[in-house]
Amino acid sequence: MASPFRRPASRVADRDPRLPPGQYDTGTSFPVLTAEVTPRLDTSTWTFRIDGLVAEPKSWTWAEIQQVPGSRYDGDIHCVTTWSKLGTSFRGVSVDDLLAAVSVAPEATHVVAWSHTGYTTNLPLGDVTGGKAWVVWEHEGRPLPVEHGGPARLLVPHLYFWKSAKWVAGLRILDHDEPGFWETRGYHDRGDPWLEQRYAGD
Repeated sequence: MASPFRRPASRVADRDPRLPPGQYDTGTSFPVLTAEVTPRLDTSTWTFRIDGLVAEPKSWTWAEIQQVPGSRYDGDIHCVTTWSKLGTSFRGVSVDDLLAAVSVAPEATHVVAWSHTGYTTNLPLGDVTGGKAWVVWEHEGRPLPVEHGGPARLLVPHLYFWKSAKWVAGLRILDHDEPGFWETRGYHDRGDPWLEQRYAGD
């Protein structure tokens, strides 16, 4: 499936080596793209839950998740629509620390992230562990704007950004793959920007 967003390729010599193939640097801009109506979530009632193949499912309130040791990501993010934002930063908590609190079963292979809006996206367990994923609520030192998934979103920066579910509500741990919203609509199951895994078959 050809991307309607693809820009003309620049000369190789001019490309920043941080840009995956087919991407362009959005500079200071942070484009807003969403498949759903933007919700207005109150941190007084916000929760995040991990369930499925775990020893004991666990939910965190906003106050409780703020008590988990903090973690920061400094680096780049890449959208399937061909923009990349380079040298950006987010702060929140590592998914590793959240998973450690629930004891993931040894047979687990995948997770489904779901949002307070009902959006879902699937990921191999290995793509959210080993320091690769976060639940974040700050962007460049400020509270994460609601249009970018605030109060909190999943951040999986080594994959295309549709995998970084906005308004994240939880992770379900599974022993099988379970495609989410975009994956059932023709997008690639994994979404590695460096392999240009935009659509099924890429």
